[in-house]
Amino acid sequence: PGNVKLTPKILKNSQEYIAEKYGVGHNHIDFVFHGGSGSTVEEIRESISYGAIKMNIDTDLQYAFMTGIRDYMGTKAEYLKAQIGNPDGDDVPNKKYYDPRVWLREGEKTFVERLKKAFEDLNNVNTL
Repeated sequence: PGNVKLTPKILKNSQEYIAEKYGVGHNHIDFVFHGGSGSTVEEIRESISYGAIKMNIDTDLQYAFMTGIRDYMGTKAEYLKAQIGNPDGDDVPNKKYYDPRVWLREGEKTFVERLKKAFEDLNNVNTL
């Protein structure tokens, strides 16, 4: 937990040590990349070049989902205070604003955008 300082060179050094000690090929070991949150694209790609084949992105996806909901709630705050009555009028209903399908969709949108960024960062766009 907290701010993890990624050091991709450790992966490189590990691969070189294993290759030399056991006489195996380049990048023989597959690594799981923990600590991806807050890492730069350069650090992520460097880690991939040293044998990282999986990167955990759940924390970033959770935050992205929350961001969409948080931002929606912030911009629509005046419409979420009551069932009826908002800046558009005292008798105007607010159902279309507090409907969970609306604000959850905003979380889904920011989730998808963050997922797309992860695919790009991990060089995994149009690879299948």
